[in-house]
Amino acid sequence: MHEMSLCESIVQILEDESRRQGFRRVLRVRLEIGQLAGVEPEAMHFGFEAVTHGTIAEGAALEIIDLPGAAWCLACSRTVAVTQRFDACPYCGGYQLQVTDGEQLRIKDLDVE
Repeated sequence: MHEMSLCESIVQILEDESRRQGFRRVLRVRLEIGQLAGVEPEAMHFGFEAVTHGTIAEGAALEIIDLPGAAWCLACSRTVAVTQRFDACPYCGGYQLQVTDGEQLRIKDLDVE
């Protein structure tokens, strides 16, 4: 479950930013997770709760914002929505799609005190 290591990295970022910006506690974390990032939101919630114990983010709410996947079709020159890798283009049926969005995992914002 790589979500646990992702959550550990997020906590490290929070602790680094706490030292840099001077906040004492994280109340809420909003994450943007692309549909093609290969991350299970339920596993992120579980992992986040487990790794935040004893940290500045203990008890913080984790809010996940799902971002859709998108790709550029090389055959018909359109941006198309995709829900998984290797989807066919919904317009021309081609499989020459280059993913342009939906792979990201980033901290959008925090509520801190």
